[in-house]
Amino acid sequence: MIHHNATLVLGAGQLGMAMLRHQARGAGGGPLSVLLRPSTQASADPAKQQDLAELRALGIDIVLGDLAAQSGEALAATFSRYDTVISCTGFVGGPGVQRKIARAALDAGVKRFVPWQFGVDYDIIGRGSPQNLFDEQLDVRDLLRAQQATEWIIVSTGMFTSFLFEPAFGVVDLDANTVNALGSWDNAVTLTTADDIGALTARILAAEPRIANQVVHVAGDTVTYREVADALDRLRGGAVRRRVWTQEELERQLAEQPEDSMRKYRAVFAQGRGVAWDKARTFNGERGIAVFGLDAWMQANLAG
Repeated sequence: MIHHNATLVLGAGQLGMAMLRHQARGAGGGPLSVLLRPSTQASADPAKQQDLAELRALGIDIVLGDLAAQSGEALAATFSRYDTVISCTGFVGGPGVQRKIARAALDAGVKRFVPWQFGVDYDIIGRGSPQNLFDEQLDVRDLLRAQQATEWIIVSTGMFTSFLFEPAFGVVDLDANTVNALGSWDNAVTLTTADDIGALTARILAAEPRIANQVVHVAGDTVTYREVADALDRLRGGAVRRRVWTQEELERQLAEQPEDSMRKYRAVFAQGRGVAWDKARTFNGERGIAVFGLDAWMQANLAG
């Protein structure tokens, strides 16, 4: 049976937990559920146990399922009990999973679907980019745009703010006190924290007049790589070493290890297309909603 206004969030990782917290706080929301793998629920990992305790405290119903392993039909049967499905699963499921989830949401006849598109603007990047996973994101957009029965909202957020500082990504090397610009110092990147994405998505879903069948841009900050290096200089009170990784160099690195996902990402961001937008012209910018910018994030996470 469909509970009126029931929402299902797929996944309880960093973004999923933020989404669930803000959906749970939302006024007048219906019942809220989260889809977790059985292994997650059974996990002995203390961090996972803490998340599960928080979900229970928030009154969130846990539904067991496996997006990668289950058939599209099985997923559609689960999704059909909900009005809104919000996918927070990322690319971890491997190729084809995003398409499968989108098809299942359409087959289930959910009223509203928010796909896992919390990232760059795939329409502008286009097909055939160095990050082949992005083509599947365009397949999902094609599926959604080709039908009228299910409303959809895509929330373009840029990069998770924390990802910019991931050692594996290689842009900010805190240990070596170095910033490696992707493509050029003037290339920009839009950054939004997972918590802000959760908060803003809740507001987008609750917005009046209703937002439907469109790409909505949000931004915690939009900064050039030069501004990132300058911010690190201010924080650390010293000269950060600066290096540019040119587009050619990054494509050469990718050719050496064509399956390396971080090299794919670096090559895409170096192209400087569809990865940054003016904060003033975003959902939060136009409404004057306070968000966590780069300096605030660095103060909270890197200072001291």
